[in-house]
Amino acid sequence: MKKYLTAVALGLSILGAHAQAWPEKAVTLVVPFPPGGSTDQVARAVGPKVTEKFKQGFLVDNRAGATGTIGATFVKRAAPDGYTFLVTSLGPLVITPHLIKGMQYDPLKDFDLITVAVQSPNVLVVPANSPHKTVADVIAFEKAHPGKMSFASAGNGSSDHLTAELFWQQTATTGVHVPYKGGAPAHTDLIGGQVDASFQNINAVVQYIKGGKMRALAITSAKRSAALPDVPTLAEAGVPHVEVTSWQAIVAPKGLPAAIHEKAHAAFVEALNDPKVKGQFTSIGFEMVANTPAQFAAFQQQEYARWKKVIETGRISIE
Repeated sequence: MKKYLTAVALGLSILGAHAQAWPEKAVTLVVPFPPGGSTDQVARAVGPKVTEKFKQGFLVDNRAGATGTIGATFVKRAAPDGYTFLVTSLGPLVITPHLIKGMQYDPLKDFDLITVAVQSPNVLVVPANSPHKTVADVIAFEKAHPGKMSFASAGNGSSDHLTAELFWQQTATTGVHVPYKGGAPAHTDLIGGQVDASFQNINAVVQYIKGGKMRALAITSAKRSAALPDVPTLAEAGVPHVEVTSWQAIVAPKGLPAAIHEKAHAAFVEALNDPKVKGQFTSIGFEMVANTPAQFAAFQQQEYARWKKVIETGRISIE
């Protein structure tokens, strides 16, 4: 028994030493989407700050495909040693699990949660020359022409897709969902008038709104955004209960040693709260979150249940 206890103590001592030394080599930040999007922006903003702190590289690895589930599956299967993290949007953690059958991971069980990094509301936008000047105009058109108005999204299962579905449910209207392979082509066609409207992440389209290429009708947050103070909330426009935020978060493979988990959380939160990083994101409509793992867990459960209900009510499927 004494030998066993000695071995256990020795093992814990070694684990503690490894945690103190972490990171001893480069760390991979897996982004399950192509370069250039909101999630990629978060990873590339945080990476240099933690690299500077630890004098070890925190390198972004874009593993896109299957609405983010390829990258998420890769991280789920990685060793829980603190050298692989997933920087992801809400999709792989709370939306796609309700849309894709036979997924290779359980988002509620297969990851150790680090922090929700940032969040941003979506904004209902139309082309600059659209006849629709208000949310009431959109609702009136949809009621008069059911299933005719097209709404672009960055892809099936994205927050902009699900926001449109929730909007239709709350207003008892219908439209046509037009999924694109990413936000950029959706923006191009919206500006060109090939599609009628979209619920886009505010940070992704604020420059088009301010540049006069898109018209913003309403925002999906509980209060107005400092980035677009003249744009009403959907509730102000007469459509309550469509408060939606798109968010980015950091998770690790399940089983991350507690000491490394604590050290990583502190480092990522410090990076997110860096004045330069904070200024970079808040200027384009993001809100900094940088919460605790416990707060993240409660938030994930809430979001998971919410989008499950939306998807089941709308009988939404992407397969």
